Amino acid sequence: MTLLNLGIVAHVDAGKTSLTERLLYEAGAVAEPGSVDAGTTRTDSMELERRRGITIRAAVTSITIGDLSINLLDTPGHPDFIAEVERSLAVLDAAVLVVSSVEGVQPQTVAIWRALRRIGVPTVFFFNKVDRGGADVDRVAAQVRQRLGARPVLLTTISGQGTREARARAVDLNAEPVVAEVAEVDDAVAARWLTDRPVRVRDVRRAIRRAVRHADLIPAVCGSAITGTGVRQLCDVLADLLPYGEAADGPPSGTVFAVDRDGHGRRVWLRLWSGRLRVRDRVRLDGGRPEPVTEIAVIEPTGVLVRPSVSGGQIAAVRGVPARIGQHIGDPPRRVGYRFPPPTRQSVVEPVDPGQRLAMFAGLAELADEDPLVDLRLDEQQGEAVIRLHGEVQKEVLAALMEDRYGVRVRFSGTLTACIERVAGTGAAEERMRERGNPYLAGLGLRIEAAPTGHGIEFRPGIEPGRLPPAFVAATEEGVRAALRQGRHGWPVADCTVTMTASRYAPRQSRPHQKFDKSISTVAADFRNLAPVVVAAALRQAGTRVCQPIERFDVNLPRHAVETVLALLGRLGAVVHDTAVVGGYLEVSGTLPSARVPRVAAALPDLTGGEAVLTTTFGHYAPVTGEEPPTLPRRGPDPDDREAWFRAVPR
Repeated sequence: MTLLNLGIVAHVDAGKTSLTERLLYEAGAVAEPGSVDAGTTRTDSMELERRRGITIRAAVTSITIGDLSINLLDTPGHPDFIAEVERSLAVLDAAVLVVSSVEGVQPQTVAIWRALRRIGVPTVFFFNKVDRGGADVDRVAAQVRQRLGARPVLLTTISGQGTREARARAVDLNAEPVVAEVAEVDDAVAARWLTDRPVRVRDVRRAIRRAVRHADLIPAVCGSAITGTGVRQLCDVLADLLPYGEAADGPPSGTVFAVDRDGHGRRVWLRLWSGRLRVRDRVRLDGGRPEPVTEIAVIEPTGVLVRPSVSGGQIAAVRGVPARIGQHIGDPPRRVGYRFPPPTRQSVVEPVDPGQRLAMFAGLAELADEDPLVDLRLDEQQGEAVIRLHGEVQKEVLAALMEDRYGVRVRFSGTLTACIERVAGTGAAEERMRERGNPYLAGLGLRIEAAPTGHGIEFRPGIEPGRLPPAFVAATEEGVRAALRQGRHGWPVADCTVTMTASRYAPRQSRPHQKFDKSISTVAADFRNLAPVVVAAALRQAGTRVCQPIERFDVNLPRHAVETVLALLGRLGAVVHDTAVVGGYLEVSGTLPSARVPRVAAALPDLTGGEAVLTTTFGHYAPVTGEEPPTLPRRGPDPDDREAWFRAVPR
């Protein structure tokens, strides 16, 4: 049986979950389609998803259509969860992009389409809601050409559009409108058509299959996920015109695209590209040490079923492997996948009941493990959790998940633009053992230097091998990394190299006829606690610059609003890099500080009559200029007060 891993993607409320339910019904997997409004959908399994009527986490289910077995991935539609969509796209064979025939192309539609093209996922359009008032398939097809630059080929016609009696009917592949579109991209079909020779269905089918792989043509089906019209025709297109996954021979290779927990613990979801993976096999994650597989569950039409193995092309939930999203088993094909951008907003999370602080820490740590785009920093000494996010809806979802799953009510202390600090120069500092009031039985010298963008934080022991016990080196690195979470202005320090330049310790010893004596012997905690003091002094000498996130933006503007919107962008500090006319609209691309993106997004509907489409992605960090750099309230001692450091850190 042929296998197809298929994603259902769309702007929020376009109807992708309803379409998934209708596909399940058409395939006989459910007795009746679930309802988003009633909270009875099969793929929205989280209580929060059912309550809010939105998809938050990508969900997988399976159906069979004739000789075709399909693994369906229903993905979120809200912009705050675009990461959940994109990391799922990298494991798909094909996707259905749902577009509402009423609302048409929307901002998230553009963002998803660009991701599909960047990763190279063959796509089918489903123009949904033809039974709703205001539906206009011709208008939406024109928007798809103008806004997306795509070439849809309509394979259905609609009668009774805009009413509950709307019906979709399939168009023959050798019908004039279809052949005309295919002739634009296929020379063999064009030659027969232009010479008035009969065009054979098999030639058109073959041409469409080739064109779909390269996005030269996009099959489009019209219908309604609620009434079911057009869904059977969509199934025919999936089975007839899309390329299927190809499982290669060889050793197991796979990509992890999701992590979750059920009643039995943690599991990772992966797409196996090649080979066969069996229970008790030991696998390497990105070349690391071998890890044993303790359980495999495979997606099948009857549910997620435990199996002894999984073969190439399938999707499975695996236990025992401590993988994180984006990691690979073996050597899978390296598609142009999703690069996790840094979050651009941050907030402090606090429990409503102070007695639940430790439970809050544990719950947040689990949620951050499931979603790598939730950047969590726990400060147990200060009793604070700082979380970096991509949007306000994520805050609401996290709060609801904390209450539903862990019974902990939390609140957020507002949202700030999440900046970083970069090291400006080179700084060095040293604390000598038993000198200048140093309370630790350790001596330590560190040098800190700026590193190239994207380098991350690198720690170098910098001393000859064997001079310092490995446990003390590891403790020093732990203390250094903890200290760099908060620079001189309160923001995390990024992209630097820290080198150990000096060290001294008291060997393990005891007084006569007594056991080990901490008061005269160095332990790892001495280096761990001394490192932040030395880092603070080295940063003071090197200096740091506060850098704010800058986002790349693309905005499609109607001609009447171009001058007004460009003036707004200029006032907010945007830099325009390129402009182009696409389908009668001006497409403007450039960069803009993340802190000002919400103001642009809020103003565009009024300035453009709702016609503008704005998409943004993280670009880079740039120094804050022309104003005082934003400073966070410090959670700890003043970095310039050495004695305060010694009083604050544990002994």
